[in-house]
Amino acid sequence: MIARKFKPGDWVKIKGKDDSPKMEILKYVSKEDPLTGIVSTDTIIECVYYKNGERFSRTIHQDRLLKVLKTGGIYKS
Repeated sequence: MIARKFKPGDWVKIKGKDDSPKMEILKYVSKEDPLTGIVSTDTIIECVYYKNGERFSRTIHQDRLLKVLKTGGIYKS
């Protein structure tokens, strides 16, 4: 079993991408591996982020994310 690296409410960004938006973790989602048929509930994360006041969600593997300590600045007026 793979350990979960984050919890809902954590702030993250994509590793190696300086222009990556800060995203808030919503939840882990189930994903079936097409080769093995095994369903994992501990690696794929649903995140939400805002760009120009519009809300976007994205699913991404937890190994591609870095935790961000500063949480502010996501809601630009």
